[in-house]
Amino acid sequence: MTLYPKIITEALQQVKYPGTGKNLVEAEMVDDNIRIDGMKVSFSIIFPKNPDPFQKSVVKAAEAAIHAYAAKEAEVSITVDYRKVTENNPQSSILNSQFKKVIAVSSGKGGVGKSTVAANLAVALARLGYRVGLLDADIFGPSIPTMFDIEDYQPMGEMVGDRQLIVPAEKYGVKILSIGFFVKPGQATVWRGPMASNALKQLITEANWGDLDYFIIDTPPGTSDIHLTLMQTLTITGAVIVSTPQKVALADARKGVDMYQNEKVNIPILGLVENMAWFTPAELPENKYYIFGRDGVKQLAESLGLRLLGQIPLVQSVCESGDSGQPITLDPATPVAQAFLSLASTLTYLAK
Repeated sequence: MTLYPKIITEALQQVKYPGTGKNLVEAEMVDDNIRIDGMKVSFSIIFPKNPDPFQKSVVKAAEAAIHAYAAKEAEVSITVDYRKVTENNPQSSILNSQFKKVIAVSSGKGGVGKSTVAANLAVALARLGYRVGLLDADIFGPSIPTMFDIEDYQPMGEMVGDRQLIVPAEKYGVKILSIGFFVKPGQATVWRGPMASNALKQLITEANWGDLDYFIIDTPPGTSDIHLTLMQTLTITGAVIVSTPQKVALADARKGVDMYQNEKVNIPILGLVENMAWFTPAELPENKYYIFGRDGVKQLAESLGLRLLGQIPLVQSVCESGDSGQPITLDPATPVAQAFLSLASTLTYLAK
């Protein structure tokens, strides 16, 4: 029999933590460090307090569950850890002193160019002289490593005080971390929600970001629990919603706006960005062809009482620059680069 992390997490779903009545996975007590070597299995269980009255019984129950539901002959090694973030979330306050402004770049659906906007916004802010970090929070479809040509980057750890922290990549003046650095190229990230959330928390709280003026987050498309993890871990200054003018994209963009404006979330919407607003062929730079509709995001922004931050045209060089790992904003002479630099300047004014 071959063991996989999924088999282990499914077994641990059979174990309830008496303190909450939730199973270990649901309670986010299974750390994202499951290691499997043949029939040897090791991982950590994170308890909410130290000491924990249920610690010994839960560890024994977890080991028994793996033998019963995964593999009877498995050699199980469980280490114990304790939740570092309290209900008052002091880690968040520490991070917020490091990150002056935190901007979430979001979209209701995939394929609208959200990562392109996030990457070029980060580069534009760096070119304006700011200290910038970029987190690729799209756990299941990371694309930032490709856009910066750093797919081969292998993060190392370094001691900062008494903590070992992950060292972000740095390119074009931007510090970068992505889950793509920790998985093989072409390999699908098959994780349940709690595992993905724990991985994301590590990239935020256990990395040596240093002091940043702007921390840009390239969020996953949609309204998943990853967004909730971000909101619980950081105080987000504001969100930028990206959409194409197409009707189906606008419907999802409206849902994205609603998520941030929900009374339980209440994160300011800095504005909307219309990507692929029109097509301009290289040989006819003055021509505009409205392939996905005209001014759809502009009209949505007006109907919601929000600001239209910019309209980014669809040009071949944007795609080519992203594929080559050289964001188009590096060439300030291009009209698209000017659009991104203008977007960055506008955000520095709004995100106060």
